[in-house]
Amino acid sequence: MDECKEKTSKVVLQKKITLFNGICMIVGGIIGGGIFISPKGVLAGSGSIGVSLIVWAACGVFSIAGSLCYLELGLSVPKSGAGYVYILDGLGELPAFLFLWVEFLIRNPTSEAISALTFASYVAQPFFPHCEAPQRLKTIIAALCLSKFFYCVLIFINCAKVRWGTRVIDLFTVTKLFALAIIIVAGFVSLGIGKTEYWEGTFAGTTTVGGIAQALYSGLYAYSGWDGLNFVTEELRDPVRNMPRAIFGGLGLVMLIYMLTNVSYYTVLSSTEILAVDAVAVEFARRMLGVMAWCIPVFVAMSTFGSLNSTIFKSARMYYVGGREGHLPVFISMIHVSRLTPLPAVLANGFLAMVILLFGDLYTLITYYAFIRWTGVGAAVASLLILRWRKPDLPRPFKTPLIFPILFFLACVFLVVMQFYTNPYNPLIGIALSLTGLPFYFLCVRRTDKPAVVEMVYGAFLRRFQQLFQVCLPDRDKPPEL
Repeated sequence: MDECKEKTSKVVLQKKITLFNGICMIVGGIIGGGIFISPKGVLAGSGSIGVSLIVWAACGVFSIAGSLCYLELGLSVPKSGAGYVYILDGLGELPAFLFLWVEFLIRNPTSEAISALTFASYVAQPFFPHCEAPQRLKTIIAALCLSKFFYCVLIFINCAKVRWGTRVIDLFTVTKLFALAIIIVAGFVSLGIGKTEYWEGTFAGTTTVGGIAQALYSGLYAYSGWDGLNFVTEELRDPVRNMPRAIFGGLGLVMLIYMLTNVSYYTVLSSTEILAVDAVAVEFARRMLGVMAWCIPVFVAMSTFGSLNSTIFKSARMYYVGGREGHLPVFISMIHVSRLTPLPAVLANGFLAMVILLFGDLYTLITYYAFIRWTGVGAAVASLLILRWRKPDLPRPFKTPLIFPILFFLACVFLVVMQFYTNPYNPLIGIALSLTGLPFYFLCVRRTDKPAVVEMVYGAFLRRFQQLFQVCLPDRDKPPEL
């Protein structure tokens, strides 16, 4: 154990992430499978093309407002870990622990399961040109996507060198933009030659408050990832200068691309055709690209691979910080002694992601994910308001106008409350899973005088665990100053 610890005593987080890497992290983290699957969910809830475009624009503006709040938090609380560390500073240890508990058990595994199912939908759909691919086949492909080999590849890329991980993010971000550029150009060429029949009756159709809420969940899922840099604040070069540029440059680009992509979809495909398939981009490619239609599923598969890589990159940092604060079991915060890989955290997350696959299809998962997501984001923004009150003299290199966090917090409350209206089962399950963290918190985190037999059994487990996986505790480095 001592020899192992000595090996990792020089391991510290270094500032390797540049402005370009930051922009790619924002763009690549947001553009995953969402824009390729969410148009169906947004249109189904909106009831018409016109309302769905308004929903897409509203989701972009909403994400920018959230970024303003997280930018202030990221620069005034300069630690990696995003919402977890903000809730810890603003609301206290117990809410922060429950947030981390749910992130570990639900949100990150669900995000990875959605990416894997999106990957599976686009891999399987070309083999079923006239019908929807079987759900069982997509689940099997998604499980293979989340297999041990797949994770080992991503772990090696991300943990052998930080530079390798950021270069993979950069590469797949360019790939995603190229795929969307093909869709945008093809759609606008069709629009330019007069294909406008699907735009007649743009606002024809009906919807409900519950339908709009469902459309917002799907649209906001496609924009999730705007807080990506807040997970790696400690590794960003000159965050005061680069974080605002990366966040707003990346978000502005994504918002423009999303609007143009949806205009292309609605030009080439009718509302009925969009609602009939999960893989909207595959149907678009089949209609417009002819013999080259195969390239879109390939690009989408690469896009979801890159998105999953970004999720692993970010979640590993959160678990690292959680272990550093003593809120996760010590073995979760261990790393591989030679590869410097957060192997236990990633494998545990991968196992939970495969369990989440059994809960339902893509849109059920997105709804399930939404409650957890917006509860956590709302709590983080509430922490901003509390820190403004409790610590008025806290250094704030960027200070957002107070109206934005207030309105954003109220919007988060609306999104959470509407879950009880549209599908009360999902939020009740989310609350129940959150409360399962209470016994662990009081018995394992707060309690220091654990029974001797527990210490003995746990110590034996840790020794065997370290020997089996060749892992140990990293150096507890202090977060750097801005």
